[in-house]
Amino acid sequence: MFDFAAMRAEMVAEQLEKRGITETAVLQAMNTVPRELFIPESYQANAYNDGPLPIGSRQTISQPYVVALMIQLLDLQPGSIALEIGTGSGYAAAVLSLIAAQVITVERHHKLASSARERLSRLSYDNVIVMEGDGTQGCEEFAPYDGIVVAAGGPSVPIPLKEQLKLNGKLVIPIGDSKRKQQLYQITRQDSYQFTEKRKGRVSFVPLIGQAGWDTR
Repeated sequence: MFDFAAMRAEMVAEQLEKRGITETAVLQAMNTVPRELFIPESYQANAYNDGPLPIGSRQTISQPYVVALMIQLLDLQPGSIALEIGTGSGYAAAVLSLIAAQVITVERHHKLASSARERLSRLSYDNVIVMEGDGTQGCEEFAPYDGIVVAAGGPSVPIPLKEQLKLNGKLVIPIGDSKRKQQLYQITRQDSYQFTEKRKGRVSFVPLIGQAGWDTR
């Protein structure tokens, strides 16, 4: 029997705080969401390891530090509306739900979208809406967003995601020429046509597939 609460607290202290995650809301959310319930049972002993884990459909749940970093870079406030691209198992959406007022998350894999929707509902993350579709097109229905986070790496920044940001909203996305190695960008909307970009380090994500991402070949 594992003491997941103790493992979670150690993860926050050793993997997050010591690497510069300072936002109280992010640390509290990461210390609250039971990551072990968002991965296959066979991997639960490794739930709080410092790395990604497989979740099926050739997708992964991201390293805890990367989840925390990307959410911290969004600079969300309690009343924020956030969009996540790449729901996966629903873990990051659950973390976001404890910080933002509303979370919209888009997943292209039907099986993952369905299981994440059921899991989030069962665990009472009631301010999360799981959509199924091409995440590179965002989700116009609930736009604009205070923050958009993309859990897959694309060759360039999808224009629809930039267009769906509010003024001063932030988009956090991995971009690179390789389908496996990217640079993490924090993009802030200054006005209707101007955006600033900051590089936040090297990352490795699964490919962002879609009309404004990589093709399926």
